[in-house]
Amino acid sequence: MLVGVVLPFYNGLVGPGTGAMILIALTTLLGLDFVMGSATAKVVNVGANLGALVVFAAQGQVFWLLGLGMAACNVLGARVGTRTALRRGAAFIRATLLCVVAALIVKLSLDQLRL
Repeated sequence: MLVGVVLPFYNGLVGPGTGAMILIALTTLLGLDFVMGSATAKVVNVGANLGALVVFAAQGQVFWLLGLGMAACNVLGARVGTRTALRRGAAFIRATLLCVVAALIVKLSLDQLRL
């Protein structure tokens, strides 16, 4: 229940890395394997992003052309990522997740040091 409160709060406040955190929660707390956890995290993240889109669109705060370009790239990346995950399996997803989380930690740490 705590994860269900903390992750959406973090996603709304900061955003980056939420998908990885959802994946970690799904694999450690619910026992899903990395392939199923990754797929489920993507669905949850899409729902959160659609909710944010509705809120910002209602306020007229959306750059539609930029957003459509990003959405197209996201779909392309998801297709490539899905094929790769299914072909290479959970070990590959785990290693990729660790690299992405490490890069995010480094980036956020550097951002904080530049204050």
